Amino acid sequence: MNIREVLRQTVSSMAAHKLRSFLTMFGIIWGITSVILLVGLGKGFSRDQKERLKTIGVDLAIIWGGRTSEQAGGYAAGRLVQLSIRDAYLIKDEAYLIKTVSPELRRSVAEVSRYNAASRPVRGVWPEYQRFRSLKVQEGRLMSEDDEKDGRRVVVLGVESRDQLFPGKPAIGETLMMNGSPYTVIGVLEKKKQNGSYGSGPDNTQLFVPYSAMARDYPPGERPGIFKGWINNLVVEVADPEQHEEAMLQVYRILGREHHFDPNDKDALFIWDTLDGSKLTERIFEVMTTFFGAVALMTLSLGGIGVMNIMLVAVTERTREIGVRKSLGATAADIRNQFFAESAALMVISGAIGLGFGIGICMLASNVDLPDIVPHPVLSMPAIAISLLTLGLITVGAGMYPAQRAAALSPIECLRQE
Repeated sequence: MNIREVLRQTVSSMAAHKLRSFLTMFGIIWGITSVILLVGLGKGFSRDQKERLKTIGVDLAIIWGGRTSEQAGGYAAGRLVQLSIRDAYLIKDEAYLIKTVSPELRRSVAEVSRYNAASRPVRGVWPEYQRFRSLKVQEGRLMSEDDEKDGRRVVVLGVESRDQLFPGKPAIGETLMMNGSPYTVIGVLEKKKQNGSYGSGPDNTQLFVPYSAMARDYPPGERPGIFKGWINNLVVEVADPEQHEEAMLQVYRILGREHHFDPNDKDALFIWDTLDGSKLTERIFEVMTTFFGAVALMTLSLGGIGVMNIMLVAVTERTREIGVRKSLGATAADIRNQFFAESAALMVISGAIGLGFGIGICMLASNVDLPDIVPHPVLSMPAIAISLLTLGLITVGAGMYPAQRAAALSPIECLRQE
């Protein structure tokens, strides 16, 4: 029997059992689609999280003073470490593995514009902070070195702050009274899709001013542990990600010398390391994507078992037909080829449809606006390759066993079947 005849009989068999063929194919279609879609969603989650982590900053460490847990230099354990502006200058001058540093002084002050009032958090920072914290303006400009050097009363607004203080009105060039001091609005930030933050909240809600102006106009209130030059925290940018750990050790050594604690005392400073956070997030989503892919491949495998069961049922139903064909000269190879071709055809057709659905859904979803909590799926070529490889293995496994069963039947026993 030639290939053309095998294909003709395969099409005739599928046409004779349309509903059964469709239900059998549906499991494979859904399996292939789910592999592509679930892996794509996992990778989409991972990509979105990476992009949102970048809004906080890349290769950054946010440093707060902690409490010493060891004695050092004649000083007792259990001391609070209070950071100051001097620490920022020491790191800037001595830590060659640190690319940039900025102090951060945070206050909540009363803000009054011509149109509205608010009491939003204000951050006093050095100009370089804006670059490594990924602050970008949609209107106006960012703070400059001259603004910091001269202590100018200028302010950059987060988009939510702008919407509250200048609802529907131009903000650039306007005067904003902050605790009675007039500040000029020089910029409005782009809206950020920001999952995480530290301190007083997401950047969209903040106001940013030069550190020198804030330290002069709004020094922290006198209370235990607070002194002139006190800052909330430091933010440092590592020069080379490959030397991230060495850079952090350098910071510990410099601040340990300044504040009299052992550089190996990890409790002396509290550090939020965005590189470590990025690596942890990446590992989490890799595991999640692998789990999604495994579930989808299991679904595909179950679809293959369904195909094998249906083909075994077909062998039983067509036992007499097999006997007639063998008695007319069909060989065992002809019977085996026929049944294997039918199962392979089901697999190939349903696999092609599933592949089309999976790729189509990913491409469609990537070009439409989705809610923030729903990621845009990423088309993964490895997922497509693995799904097709799995489909090929299932095709051989699910098709060959029923075909062998059919080929092994005796013509005499087949013809006795009613």
